[in-house]
Amino acid sequence: MRFPIKQTIAVARSIKKNKAEKRERFPLVLMLEPLHACNLTCEGCGRIREYADTISEQLPLEKCLKAIDDSSAPVVSICGGEPLLYKYIEELIDETLARGKVVYLCTNGTILDRKLDILKPHPMFNINIHLDGMEKTHDAIVQRPGTFRQVCENIRLAKKKGLTVCTNTTVYKETDPGEIEDLFHHLDMLGVDGMLISPGFDYKDVEDQAVFMTREEIAEKFGEIRKFAKNFRVWSTPLFLDFLAGLRDFKCSPWGNVTYNIAGWKAPCYLITDTHYEDFGEFMKAVDWNKYQAGEDARCRNCMAHCGFEATVAMQTSKSLKDMLRMAWWTIF
Repeated sequence: MRFPIKQTIAVARSIKKNKAEKRERFPLVLMLEPLHACNLTCEGCGRIREYADTISEQLPLEKCLKAIDDSSAPVVSICGGEPLLYKYIEELIDETLARGKVVYLCTNGTILDRKLDILKPHPMFNINIHLDGMEKTHDAIVQRPGTFRQVCENIRLAKKKGLTVCTNTTVYKETDPGEIEDLFHHLDMLGVDGMLISPGFDYKDVEDQAVFMTREEIAEKFGEIRKFAKNFRVWSTPLFLDFLAGLRDFKCSPWGNVTYNIAGWKAPCYLITDTHYEDFGEFMKAVDWNKYQAGEDARCRNCMAHCGFEATVAMQTSKSLKDMLRMAWWTIF
């Protein structure tokens, strides 16, 4: 199996349950940001800039758990900021797993070695480490020399402990697809369980907008990446990669990955902020989902990020026998 079987079943059951209850919109992933503080200042990161005023604050554990319960999403992505800096991170992971959720701990990996004593292998637990290229590129993006080697060593330590480790790579305008192939080879040798990949989103708070791509540029770059992705344990679905390469057209599902952080429920989506809601039910009712699904907002023009479109793939695959068979084959092999 490409994915741990229990995780695949958990997501499938959630989709089936919500469809049986005639719910039109429901989240598959909760992006839970218990803090926005980070020990790196990555070039393309919008969070440390957007939430600069609350960078020193952390969510109480009780609010995190309430958000998990309110959203009912089968997958909880604990991110930030750097979540390993969160003072209740051990309790948050344990409580989330106890609720039967699939957990992704999204970390830059730099202090992972210091926290391995509190992280335990579990069939529903994944460590997701961000790497944007080989050594020279990644260290330039995070603006700290030595980070790539440090993170790779921490991946080795995590795998030695028996933890499930995947990586997440953001592709920018200057990204060389050949370097991504080299990175995948390197990660394969490190023994990572899977690799996620997605184009960057053009955050307005990032000073250098030249790092981001248009949809046409994304299609060209991912057309090359798609050719070699099949040779590796890439966890980004083949239908999503088809979409990125301009071979399929999907509508966004902005409610598929909902975000809760210090300010509340982030609206309208993980990447765009107009306001925040304290109540999940109010958030789901108040947002004009049709507007963002159709990409009518100018900020959606070049967005092809996984948080909006992988959810669409997951919820629409059952409509096509060909897509179902393709996804089943890909999941198993």
